[in-house]
Amino acid sequence: MKPARSLIPIGTAALLPQTAQYVRQLEGQLLTHLAQWGYQEIIPPTFEYLDVLSAGLPADILEKSYKFADWTTGRILVLRPDVTAQVARIVAMGMGGVGLPLRFSYRTTVFRYEPDHAGRDREIFQLGVELIGVDTPKMDAEILTLLVESLKEIGLPEFKISVGHVGFYKALLAQSGLSEVGRKQAELAAARKDLPRLEEILRQERLSPKRARILLEMPSQFGGEDVLEWGRKVAGRHSALTQPLNRLTQVYHLLDLTGVKEHVSLDLGEFRGFDYYDGLVFDVFTETLGCELGGGGRYNHLIGRFGRDLPSTGFALDMNHVFSALQPSMRGVSSCMSPLLLVAPDNQFGYAFQLAQYLRKESFQVIHETMSVSRSSLACLAGDRAQALALPLVVILGAPAVASDSVLVVRIRKSSYRQQVKVKRSDLPSFLKSQFL
Repeated sequence: MKPARSLIPIGTAALLPQTAQYVRQLEGQLLTHLAQWGYQEIIPPTFEYLDVLSAGLPADILEKSYKFADWTTGRILVLRPDVTAQVARIVAMGMGGVGLPLRFSYRTTVFRYEPDHAGRDREIFQLGVELIGVDTPKMDAEILTLLVESLKEIGLPEFKISVGHVGFYKALLAQSGLSEVGRKQAELAAARKDLPRLEEILRQERLSPKRARILLEMPSQFGGEDVLEWGRKVAGRHSALTQPLNRLTQVYHLLDLTGVKEHVSLDLGEFRGFDYYDGLVFDVFTETLGCELGGGGRYNHLIGRFGRDLPSTGFALDMNHVFSALQPSMRGVSSCMSPLLLVAPDNQFGYAFQLAQYLRKESFQVIHETMSVSRSSLACLAGDRAQALALPLVVILGAPAVASDSVLVVRIRKSSYRQQVKVKRSDLPSFLKSQFL
């Protein structure tokens, strides 16, 4: 008897009307939320030339790519296996704009071959963001806070974001005495949290018991401040180890200011499987699903593989997994108005974030930035920044001669003329709506 033939390719699915409507509404709700943070949607091509895109693809992803010949040129094409590499290629070619940082969002499908027995999708619906051009703890904190707020926006009840830094684990492996092959194998085992395999690798490499113990303890180091303390004891004075820890500490404290720390768990064993990550990395988990909903991290050197080197970070959500983790309920898509820029001095980051959140809840699109400048020059530089972004309004917190319960609103005209008005924070939403409507 002949085995039954599958009517659709394994690892793919057709979404019927009710599910498709829910997924599209979910995507629309997320994209609207991302737009409120100043992230603009882009649509990358479905396939690319393999010899071009392969510069930014990890070896294992390249192996899983679907490839075919271009009938016109004879060159090999690859069906999109990864969006981040595409965005890197787009930006490196100068197609993303000139004003940094760039904030992009996308919803698209990626295609990767998985064995029949792997139980994974070959067609993955993704929604994500990329923040390009700046390497600071504040930008890492923005991406993580945006991820938390996005999941809260769609009503995900319980979730945790596991945050680590690939530099810490890589530095430990580099100092361990492992061979180059052994380090790579250990990285893969750590990324999969495969402790038996990691232990086997360390035994084969004949690592000293002390160094082996630290590497084996690493994947179980997750939590809060206690994780950082453990890391500092291991790091000692080695700068290759202390620098990643310092970055983690700075970002963790910023997440406390943005009010999302409760959703974050520090994990020194966090080690995503894409080799282009070189800084903070993270994955999202929920108790209602046995696999991650998505993840991301910092990739400061990926764009440079295509020509123009720019530090970047971002995340992507697997919408199939997000859909599975949510209780079915239809939610309306909120509307939002034209964008505005909210600027404050660095020492008022927390207050400015709270004000930005307040305005976003009032359906405004808000780009929140802080500046390391004197108060006397804040208004001028904030106006220049808004003009460079082609934004009509900038709200300035902490400007000189402005009371603590008020802000300075600057309206940017097409000419060099700028109109400045002092507005009480309590009156700000109604004032801004009068300017937009």
